[in-house]
Amino acid sequence: QVQLVESGGGLVQPGGSLRLSCAASGSFFSIYDMGWYRQAPGKQRELVARITSGGVTIYADSVKGRFTISRDNAKNTVYLQMNSLKPEDTAVYICRTLQYNNWGQGTQVTVSS
Repeated sequence: QVQLVESGGGLVQPGGSLRLSCAASGSFFSIYDMGWYRQAPGKQRELVARITSGGVTIYADSVKGRFTISRDNAKNTVYLQMNSLKPEDTAVYICRTLQYNNWGQGTQVTVSS
């Protein structure tokens, strides 16, 4: 069972930036495809970005050009750099191992003035 721990959330003003981190346990992180999801109150969980073991990335249309997913296999960590944040980005952000369906607990991101 892979354990995932997110960090880096917080309160930010519109137009600001945050970088989220997701640290994974175990020795096989480099072979995992990883995803960042988000869930806002009253809305369905949605995939924000994903990165394959080989570094190929895919983004939701709503975040293209603003968010960047990356990974550091030496640190067993996947990142989500979020720029030009909007109030509608407010949600709990959660990471997941795509092949094995392990989920973290999430980190709250609030975009508000």
